[in-house]
Parts: sequence; C-alpha cells; structure tokens
Amino acid sequence: MEQEKKKRLIEYLVYFVIAALITLAVFAIKGFFTDSLAVNLQILADGFVVSGLMILGFAGMMFISGEGGLIGVSYVLRNVILAFIPLGRLKYEVYAKYRERKMKELKESRDACPFIVGLIFLSVGILFTFIWYLKFYR
Repeated sequence: MEQEKKKRLIEYLVYFVIAALITLAVFAIKGFFTDSLAVNLQILADGFVVSGLMILGFAGMMFISGEGGLIGVSYVLRNVILAFIPLGRLKYEVYAKYRERKMKELKESRDACPFIVGLIFLSVGILFTFIWYLKFYR
C-alpha cells in the first residue's frame, strides 16, 4: 500500500512539473515582469490556462486511446507503412481481427493524474483572469 501511494505521488509530481514548465515557458515568451501589474496578471492567467488546457487535452487523448478510439487511425498508419515495406503486404490483417487483437491488449488504466493537475492549473488561470477582470477591466 505504501509503495502504491509513493508511485501515485510521483505521478502527480511529474504532471505538476510538466505543467509548471509549460507555465514558465508561457511566462518567458510573453515577457513576465516587463510591464504593469495588469499585463503581468494577464500573463499569469495565460500561463496557467494554457498549461491547464494542454494537460487536460493530454488527459482526454489518454482517455480516448484507452477506450480504443484511436485503433482505426493506428490500423490505417500501419497499413500505409506496410505498403512501402517489401513483402509488407504479407502481414495484412483484416480490420475486425486487428481491432479485436488491440482491444485485448488495452490496459485497464483509469489514471486521473493529468486530469486533476490540468483542472488545478486551469482553475488557477481562471482565478487570475477573474482577479484581472475585477481590478483592471471595469
């Protein structure tokens, strides 16, 4: 049980660090601390919203992939690659059998780490946007 908690904590930490790096990259690109307080608040909001949306998008793609939603795309790409390999057509597989094989290989992972971290960063970004709106927009 202790090992599982440690593993989960490391997963959250990794996603948090990735989101923080994305946030810092947005800060650097937009020139944080170079303008007035209002502009800096907008940059803060942009950084957290962008990283939150990117992590949430990644979580959505993980969910879609885990449900088998991208099996058709992988089937097409596999057959395109096999078309250019000599004797690659010998490995041709009907889509129904390919899908059945891939569905058996799918992991039963319901990892909520990127979803939760993405929501946290998005919430912080929305909070900064709300503060900017109340203080400077009106």
